Amino acid sequence: MIGFFRRVVAVYDSLEHIWEHKRTERAAANLLIAAFLGSLALIELARQGWLPEAVAELMPKSHFYAINVAFSMLLGIEVFGLVFSLANSVSDSVGKQFEILSLILLRHSFKEFIYFNEPLVWEQASKPVLHIISSAGGGLLIFLLLGMYYRLQHHRVITQTAVATADFIASKKIVSLLLLLIVSGIGVLQGYYFLTGQTAYDFFSIFYTVLVFSDVLLVLISLRYSSSYPILFRNSGFAVATVVIRLALTAPPYLDVLLGVGAMGFAIGITIAYNRFEKTAPPPAVPEVGVPLYIDVPKP
Repeated sequence: MIGFFRRVVAVYDSLEHIWEHKRTERAAANLLIAAFLGSLALIELARQGWLPEAVAELMPKSHFYAINVAFSMLLGIEVFGLVFSLANSVSDSVGKQFEILSLILLRHSFKEFIYFNEPLVWEQASKPVLHIISSAGGGLLIFLLLGMYYRLQHHRVITQTAVATADFIASKKIVSLLLLLIVSGIGVLQGYYFLTGQTAYDFFSIFYTVLVFSDVLLVLISLRYSSSYPILFRNSGFAVATVVIRLALTAPPYLDVLLGVGAMGFAIGITIAYNRFEKTAPPPAVPEVGVPLYIDVPKP
């Protein structure tokens, strides 16, 4: 069994190395540019009647839809970055979730434009402009609060030995790899629905639902290495913040921003309380020892 875990972690390390490589970053950027320009071109060809009728009927009529396509793909890339961040630290992965939420709110602003005719006129834009301002303002506020959130993080090691730390990191890598497989499967299935003309579901709502369960699993796994009350409360509280983010994705306009900003404030409050609690809490009397699944250089 230990050998199997080592092979799984080795697969994760290889995938993470590929994902974080500069060539992968450039390839992803080139893909986004190609998707954006390609969408603009196809929409224009459909508007001019230069595409087969069956294809033209499936194409949107507004050029603004190309922005939605590019942002959706960008968010998909950010999702993979979030999955890989789970193996680093709980606080960093939570911060990544809020980064994605802020981008989703910005995408909501652009999505309002796809229902407009071209060129834009005020009579048509006056009603949804409040939704646009609300979503964009909410994304900006979360962006500002994220700066405070990251500054508050101290990245303390919750384990007492290097062996236990390596074991904990290996456990998180296994969970991340499992989540990566699930996310990939959801994406492939959604792509199939889109290509076959079936009703596609909200990818990000389903992803955050799965993320809630993975966060709870990580909380339970962390108990193997530390049952400290402040650590348990902090990690459990972060899992609650993930649930609120999930609710924000399906909430109506205005309420989605309130839930998102509220979840961000809750995560900041947990971090402040945790930092103050750790300053006054006595150190553990007995060091905790773990059996390593995979020995690696611990990350801070």
